[in-house]
Amino acid sequence: MEFPKEYDKIGIAHKEWSQITSIKEKSMKRVVVIVMDSVGMGELPDAAKYGDEGSNTLGNIAAQLKDFKLPNLQKLGLGNIDGIRGFERIDGPVGCFGRMAEKSAGKDTTTGHWEIMGIVMSKPFPTYPNGFPEEIISKFEQEIGTSVLGNIPASGTKIIEQLGKEHMETGYPIVYTSADSVFQIAAHEEIIPVERLYEICRIARNILTGDHAVGRVIARPFIGEPGNFTRTDRRRDFSLDPIHETVLDNAVEKGLQVKAVGKIVDIFNGRGVTQSIHTQNNMDGVDKTIDFIKEDFGGIIFTNLIDFDMLYGHRNNVEGYADALAQFDARVPELIGALKEEDILIITADHGCDPTTASTDHSREYVPLLVYGPKLKQGINLGTRATFADVGASIAEYLGLKEPREGTSFIQEII
Repeated sequence: MEFPKEYDKIGIAHKEWSQITSIKEKSMKRVVVIVMDSVGMGELPDAAKYGDEGSNTLGNIAAQLKDFKLPNLQKLGLGNIDGIRGFERIDGPVGCFGRMAEKSAGKDTTTGHWEIMGIVMSKPFPTYPNGFPEEIISKFEQEIGTSVLGNIPASGTKIIEQLGKEHMETGYPIVYTSADSVFQIAAHEEIIPVERLYEICRIARNILTGDHAVGRVIARPFIGEPGNFTRTDRRRDFSLDPIHETVLDNAVEKGLQVKAVGKIVDIFNGRGVTQSIHTQNNMDGVDKTIDFIKEDFGGIIFTNLIDFDMLYGHRNNVEGYADALAQFDARVPELIGALKEEDILIITADHGCDPTTASTDHSREYVPLLVYGPKLKQGINLGTRATFADVGASIAEYLGLKEPREGTSFIQEII
């Protein structure tokens, strides 16, 4: 940055100018983290404890679909990752690549994202395979002033098919859960307005504490008529506060920007986020990420692309999952092209959700790690990382933040 001659007139010396520009340039470093929600790449050593033997989200999709390729992710090094199946190795990948194991107990969205930013959970969030206990449901009904329907583990689309008509006739919200630590509340937008649905979700969130502190309370609004219900894009997640500070908190504390795309702000309950935007789908998430990349600021862009998990993994839709991967892959050059000189792009995942297995739930899997930056080395094999928190530790080192409690930085391997 050239010294402006007019600054001589206001008494700023060249030495001071150098200090100013050095601080400014340092503060413009950014890391863009994109979480492909549920895009795992093979069972972890402890997968049997979770009933996930044989799960391999990427590998099993590739095995079922002949000639399935993700050419742009493969250029970054996807097929070069240790242990990956179904994708060809290439010579001279332009990115750095590896895989990460989940160190935390559990396999849910909140646990995965928290670990990426430096929290390792020693105990999984509670789950309710038989529905929620009477003490929880009766207190919830008392506080919202009405009975509820359901209170069973169920697919979100199936339970509104089963109970949607009764819900419309009675006005009672539909409560359900899954193998994940979630308390989900479905309601027709014309029966329970969305803002009221959010309000009763907050009531549930306040009840679900202590031993019953589920990872997320989720609002699931829908529209339509019996036999033709459709969930809307006004879903909201109400999470717990992270159990201790994260890399996001440390970035904000240092005065950097943290811009959240998709449900990131909900997963962290607003903590460590300076600006957030919800999205309608994966491609909208990519659009919003690129919009943030084009801005001038230092800090973190953190994006969740949920369609892989919500629309395809949980519904065992192999072709839909593959199409969504291909659509994202096609946008990778655009993401790379938008990066500024000091930017680092990290593409990873938070767990698996293999659409080829009998289960419709998350799976305990390794996740891919792809790292690219205009100034980074290329073709570096980052190996198998012991924890997702290595991403957070690397962000912290690159941005000059306080070292997080968990994780080992790989920055020195790639710069």
